[in-house]
Amino acid sequence: MTVIESNATVETFHELGISEEILKGLASMGIEKPSPIQAQGIPPVMEGNDVIGQAQTGTGKTAAFGIPVLERIDPALNSIQALILCPTRELAVQVSEELKKIGKYLPQIKIEAIYGGDSIERQIRSLRKGVHIVVGTPGRVMDHLERGTLNLDNVKMMVLDEADEMLDMGFREDIESILTDMPEERQTILFSATMSKPIMAITRKFQDDPVLIKVVRNELTNQNIEQVYFEVKPQAKVEVMTRLIDMHDIKSLLVFCNTKRKVDEIVEELQLRGYAAEGLHGDLRQQQRNNVMSKFKSGVTTILVATDVAARGIDVSGLDAVINYDIPLDEEYYVHRIGRTGRAGMSGKAFSLVARDEKFRLRGIESYAKAKIEKGVIPSFEDILGVRKARFVDNIAATINENDDITSYEDVLESLRHSGYTVEQVIAAMAKKIMGVQKNEYADGNLAWEERRSDRRGDERGDRFGDRRGGEKRGGGRFESRGGERRGDRFGDRRGGDRGGFGGDRGGFGGRNEGKRGRGPAEAGMTRLFFNLGRQDHLQPRDFVGAIAGEANIPGTSIGAIDIHDKFTYVDIPERDVRSVLHAMDGNTIKGKFVNVDVAK
Repeated sequence: MTVIESNATVETFHELGISEEILKGLASMGIEKPSPIQAQGIPPVMEGNDVIGQAQTGTGKTAAFGIPVLERIDPALNSIQALILCPTRELAVQVSEELKKIGKYLPQIKIEAIYGGDSIERQIRSLRKGVHIVVGTPGRVMDHLERGTLNLDNVKMMVLDEADEMLDMGFREDIESILTDMPEERQTILFSATMSKPIMAITRKFQDDPVLIKVVRNELTNQNIEQVYFEVKPQAKVEVMTRLIDMHDIKSLLVFCNTKRKVDEIVEELQLRGYAAEGLHGDLRQQQRNNVMSKFKSGVTTILVATDVAARGIDVSGLDAVINYDIPLDEEYYVHRIGRTGRAGMSGKAFSLVARDEKFRLRGIESYAKAKIEKGVIPSFEDILGVRKARFVDNIAATINENDDITSYEDVLESLRHSGYTVEQVIAAMAKKIMGVQKNEYADGNLAWEERRSDRRGDERGDRFGDRRGGEKRGGGRFESRGGERRGDRFGDRRGGDRGGFGGDRGGFGGRNEGKRGRGPAEAGMTRLFFNLGRQDHLQPRDFVGAIAGEANIPGTSIGAIDIHDKFTYVDIPERDVRSVLHAMDGNTIKGKFVNVDVAK
């Protein structure tokens, strides 16, 4: 394996030998200078080498593989010549749209995105007309392969984008199946934020002497981002968040939560307080997602609350701030989250609301990101009232100074004075009505949790030796158990099998015995679902894992027992995800077969 690890960049795309049509497309997008991953990655891909690119989200890796893909397409050959796999529908759409922008002056090249949630009949019609590049999710690509509507015989380039995320979501078996069905004489390009053992196993099996492109960055987080955390009582997080929004006059905000249920709760509370907020998570249909994103990008919605998986691949720019309502369970997610703000040389803010039991994870994030996150002071009710008053005065003064005629409204004050109200009363009532600041149960209280002596002792022990209940591993989040998910991904489930290492009875998701697991009651915290498909439909556990993880946007490693019978199957799902799985899977397909799913009786 050849390794290219450098911070060096070239000054222009001309130096990379790119065609004039592509250069014009990049210029129309305002892209003039290659990013490090583009400067290092484009040449070996253009030369036809198998390539592994290690780079974080937001480094420009789509163009790093997208430009060579477009360059190597033969428009005269009316067949699929490049297949790009993405973990989520949002990322698939984003990648296809970016390729279309880069290839704006190559109209003869046809690009199609295929993913769950979109009409498969429409996709079939488009594929039959002729497509050169397909961008898709593993589940929907497998669906088309089963139906015989996707022909990969002429594919000469295969790209795995966000490969680590696809493995985490349970798509390993689908990826291997797709790669096996493709022509052996092809170029395989893999991009991943991490180089885990499962990733390296894929490269050893399916790549030929790959070139490893590793972009070196001294710091993982942007220097333009102000990073601050606040110690907050869990029940007061929404109150603190709204105070931060008001204090910093945030007009465009992305809020991250760890669960879909929490997204819904926060959106409802923000809307009740008068904020224009919308949620984004796996329970939403594609049309709903599109509507939410359209309103957010147009400014109709100013606050977008999302889970990490749902936000993966969404294209938003110009964010004033990112708020971590929940501290992420993996340090890498923190970097992905705050990287949404402070882009293109602009400044941004990243606020983290830290409950007492999240303090250890914050320390792990600081160590991983090589960044000092400063402790902030929660704004008081009086602070917010003062800020709102100042803005009210400024807005009134600006309206008076505008050229527009306001004399038509002067009789309003006179009418109120005739009713017995003073000018002072009228203005005070207007200010209260417009500012909308009212005292609540948090107005005079202390919203920060108080550090106990045991916390301080635990901090000292954690710094030196790690907490005895889990220590740095638990606190840092990297080895957080999460029902065995993170531990299993990296080191294998101690109950059997290597979840990330391709072992176990369920296509690499642990060593739990398939047949025995489904017969007793569901494990604590799990709900058993009934699927109307089974062995006679030639389905295996990995088929259920891949379909459920892909369509419902939940990690494949969170799926529990799978008990396959001849005509039906039982699958254990975490209670929190039942609604989204029912919503996503009922009436959908697995390997081309229609599914009926319900809670098992």
